Order: sequence, then C-alpha cells, then structure tokens
Amino acid sequence: MNFELLVATNNEHKLKEIRQILSPFHITVYGMKDLNIDIGEIEENGKTYYENALIKATALQKVTKMPVIADDTGLEIKALNNKPGLYTARFAKEHGGHEGAFKEIFKCIENKDRSAEFVCDIVLVNVEDKPLKFEARIKGHIAKNVNGEGGFGYDPIFICDELNKTYASMSQEEKNRVSHRGKALNKLITYLKINNLIY
Repeated sequence: MNFELLVATNNEHKLKEIRQILSPFHITVYGMKDLNIDIGEIEENGKTYYENALIKATALQKVTKMPVIADDTGLEIKALNNKPGLYTARFAKEHGGHEGAFKEIFKCIENKDRSAEFVCDIVLVNVEDKPLKFEARIKGHIAKNVNGEGGFGYDPIFICDELNKTYASMSQEEKNRVSHRGKALNKLITYLKINNLIY
C-alpha cells in the first residue's frame, strides 16, 4: 500500500522534484491543487527555516488529517553575511525575478569570497504528536556567471562542491542525489522506513 503525503506548496517545480525523489518508495505525493485545498497566502514570518516550514505545515494541518510536509529553503552567501538566507524567495521578487537577483549577487560579491550554502528544512506533521524536522545543508560557491539550463530558482548560480557544477547543469538524477532538498528528503525517507511507514 502506498504512503500518501500532502506537500504544502503551490510551486510546480518543487512539487515535481519532490515527486521524483519520493515516488520510487511507493509514496503518493499530492500538491494542494490536487486536493482543491486553498488556504490563501500564508505569511512566513518565522525567524528560522524550521519556523517558516512549521507555519506552512500547521496551516494545512487545520484542514487535513493526511501526513503533511512543508519545506523552507535558503541560499546563504558568506560574503553577504549569509544573506539572502530566509529571504531568498523575497530577494528574487524584490529584484524583478531571478535574473535581477543573479546580477545583484554577482555585483555584490565581485572579488570577494564566493562560498555559499544551500539549506533546506522539512517539517512533517500528522504522523507523530509533534512536528518532525529534517534538515540538510549543502556546501558550495557562487558561479561567476549563469550556468546551465535545468532546475529552477537559484540553480544556475549555485555550484555544489560535491560535483563541482551548478544545480542547473546537472541531470535531474544528479541534482536529486546531491541537493539540499534531495538530502533532506532522504532523511525523511529513512525515518519513514525505520517506522515501517514505507517498505
């Protein structure tokens, strides 16, 4: 029997990636649109990735008993004092989209330390009587120019140290294996296996 999971997102790219990673483990992944759930705009005003993910997860917990995961991710750039961090999505919006954000980042870190980390916190609710957290941090650095056609968001400028190429220039299989979201989801998979929720 498949384990069913609802993801607290309307981001189709993110949903597709989560499905690709979880479906081989007989996990059926639903997005909010699949179940006609509309809870409006959620204000992510947490002070940490975990708090933001928890805000999204608990908002859905009010309308479903199904296991729910929510994630919050951020790009932390050393030369920018670990910004944009919690405001990674907002940073792109403020600069008219990701291209504008890339230009701003390139300008601000020119001739500076380019090291960076991508962070992902996943929160799972409706399985135990408390929220569960799965976190991954991936070390890397910012490319000197946009590189690669794949992925989404900041993928074309983040070079993952493990494979020494941008997420956007990796195959989907490679990205799912080494990315912040992929590694956090693998911790979730391990938890579900240990507790005999998936086989």
